[in-house]
Amino acid sequence: MAGERKYFGTDGVRGKVGQYPITPEFIMKLGWAAGRVLAQCQGDQSKVLIGKDTRISGYMFESALEAGLSATGVDIMLLGPMPTPGIAYLTRTLRADAGIVISASHNLHYDNGIKFFSAQGQKLADKVELAIEAELDKPMETVESDRLGKASRVIDAAGRYIEFCKSTVPSRISLEGLKVVVDCAHGATYDIAPKVFEELEAEVITIGAKPDGLNINDGCGSTRPETLQQMVREQGADLGIALDGDGDRVILVDHKGELVDGDEILYVIASACIGKPEFRNGVVGTLMSNLGLEHALAEKGITLHRAKVGDRYVMEMLQQEGLCLGGESSGHIICLERTTTGDGIVSALQVLAAMVEQGVSLHELKSGMTKYPQTMINVHTGQRFDFSASPEVASSQQEIEAQLNGRGRVLLRASGTEPVIRVMVEGQDADEVGQCARYLAQKVESAYQNSHP
Repeated sequence: MAGERKYFGTDGVRGKVGQYPITPEFIMKLGWAAGRVLAQCQGDQSKVLIGKDTRISGYMFESALEAGLSATGVDIMLLGPMPTPGIAYLTRTLRADAGIVISASHNLHYDNGIKFFSAQGQKLADKVELAIEAELDKPMETVESDRLGKASRVIDAAGRYIEFCKSTVPSRISLEGLKVVVDCAHGATYDIAPKVFEELEAEVITIGAKPDGLNINDGCGSTRPETLQQMVREQGADLGIALDGDGDRVILVDHKGELVDGDEILYVIASACIGKPEFRNGVVGTLMSNLGLEHALAEKGITLHRAKVGDRYVMEMLQQEGLCLGGESSGHIICLERTTTGDGIVSALQVLAAMVEQGVSLHELKSGMTKYPQTMINVHTGQRFDFSASPEVASSQQEIEAQLNGRGRVLLRASGTEPVIRVMVEGQDADEVGQCARYLAQKVESAYQNSHP
C-alpha cells in the first residue's frame, strides 16, 4: 500500500520550500483534496485544525491550506505556532475531523512539510492518504459561495495544551528544587515548554526560545545538543531537555552533561512503569535500537519488540501487541497511555516524575543500561541493489554473526529514499565492531560490483 503513494511519505509530504511539491500552488491543492475527502467521509460541515512551527514559510502555507480547505466548504480553526503533539491533542478535544501540521520537524528553515492527524489524533490510515492523492489528480472546483468554509482562530490553544501536558504526571508530583535547562530549538515549543515546567515548580533556564523564522533547529535542539550540555554543566542544573523544532522529539542531558538518547529514555520510563497495571512488560523499539537497551530491559523482565525504522511502524506494533510504550533512538517516544503520538514534553515529564518519585538523578536512573558501541557505514550503490539475494553478502553476514557469538548484532538495511545500503554492527568491543562493519561493507560493495559489471 505504501508503495502506491505518490506524494505521502512515512511522515506526510516534505521537501524544500519552493521546490515541487512544497509550493503554494500544490499545498493549496493538497488542502482542497483533503477537504474533499473529509466532506465525503464526514458530510457538511467538516472542521479542520491547522497548526505550524516557527519557520517563515509557515505563514505562506497556512494561507494556502486555508484557501484550499475553504473552497471545499470545510471550516478552519487556526492554532498558530503549536507543537505537533499539541495539534494531535487539540484535534481530539476540539472534536475536529482532522488536524494539519505545517512543519519539517528537525529540519532547517528551508524545508517544510504537511502532515495530517485523524479525528482520533493519530496519523491518517493508508486508505485516507490514497484517497487524498486520488483527489489531487482532479481539477480543482469551488463550492457555492454560501457553502464556503469559514476560518477562526483558537485563542486558548496554548493554555489547553499546557494543562494537558501537566496532567500526564500525578498531581502529587512537584518539580520544586529541580533546576532544568530547556532548549526549544527556536521552534514550536518556545513559549509552551518553559511554562509547563515552570508551572510544575521547576527552576527553568530557557535557551533556543527566540524564533525569527530562520533559526529553527539551527545549531540547537535535539539534533545539536552541544550548547545545552555546556549550559547544564555551567548552571549546575539537574537536567537538560532538548526538543526539536516541532516538539515531537526529545533528547535529555544529565547533571554531568552526558547525553541521554531515546533508547536510554525508553529504558528509564519503562523501568518506572514496572508494576503499573497498564504496562505489560513490553516495549517497542526499532531495528536500530541499541542492543544494550534490549539486554537491560531483559534483565528487568521486559521484552523489546523491534519495528521497522519510523514512528509510524512503532505505533503499528504498539497497537498490534497491545503495548503502551515505544520509541526510537532519535528521541521520538510514544507514551500511548498518556497521548496518541510522540511528544517531547510529555516524555521528558515522565522521566522527571521518575526522578522525583525515586529521589535519584537521571544519571543514576540510566545507569542500569550500558549502550553498546555501534558502527554504521553507508555503502553507496549507483542504483537499487537487492543485497538479500547475494550469497556472498549472506555468507559474510553469517560469518560476522558467528564471530560476535551473541555479543553483538548485525543489521543490513536498504535506504528507503536513496540507493544506499546501511551496514550496522554493534557489540561489546568497539574495535571489533568497527572491523566487522568495515569488512561487511566491503563485501556488500564487492557483491554490488559483481552484479553490475
